[in-house]
Amino acid sequence: MARGAYPPAATDAAAHSLLRLNPHQCVPFMERLFAAGEEGAMDTLPSPRLVSTHMHHSILPTSITNNPHCKIIYICRDPKDTLVSFWHFVKKLSPKITFADYGPIWDHILGYWNASKASPETVLFLRYEEMLRDPAGNVRKLAMFVGQPFSPAEEESGVVEQIVKLCSIDKLKSLEVNKRGGKGDWANHMTPDMARHLDAIVEEKLSGSGLSFA
Repeated sequence: MARGAYPPAATDAAAHSLLRLNPHQCVPFMERLFAAGEEGAMDTLPSPRLVSTHMHHSILPTSITNNPHCKIIYICRDPKDTLVSFWHFVKKLSPKITFADYGPIWDHILGYWNASKASPETVLFLRYEEMLRDPAGNVRKLAMFVGQPFSPAEEESGVVEQIVKLCSIDKLKSLEVNKRGGKGDWANHMTPDMARHLDAIVEEKLSGSGLSFA
C-alpha cells in the first residue's frame, strides 16, 4: 500500500523495513496488543492501518467485520504442510505443547472461506500454494483488492517483479526465524497412512463448502 514511500527496489536497509526487520516485526499482531493491554496503540497507527491476526473470523471485532472499508486477507495453506510447520514452530517454544490445546483448523479455514464467498469485496481468500505458483499474479490481485492497482508506468518499470523479489523467501530467509516455507514438506515428516488419515478428516469437514485440498 505504501510502495511510493517504501520503494520495493530499495537496496539500502534504511529505505525499506523488510531489509532490516523480521517480517513479523513490520506488522502489529492484534492478539499481542490486546494481551498487553495496548489495544489503544492501534488508534495511533496511520491510516490505512495494517495489522495481523490468527483470530477466527467469528470472533473478530464487529468494527472490522461490519466495516465496509476494512479489508481482510486470509492466507490458507495445505493442512498437512500447516501441521508440520506448526510442529516445527511449537518445538522451539516448548516440547510439552500439544496440538490438543488449539481449535480445529477446518473451522478456522471455513470461517474465512464462507466470509469470502458472502462478502468478496471485503474478504480475500488466498491459497499459499497458488501464491508460490504465481506470485506476480497474486501481488496484482492483492493490490487490486486493497484499492491500489498498479499503474501502467509501474507495470512497465517492473514494480510487480520488484515486490515479488523483495518478499520472496530467498530474499528474506536471513531475517526469518521460521523454517523455510516451501510446499509439500509434509511428505518428509508424515507417513502415507498419516497423510491419508488427515486428508480424509479434512475432506469430511470441508464437505459441501466448495473448498478442497485434493
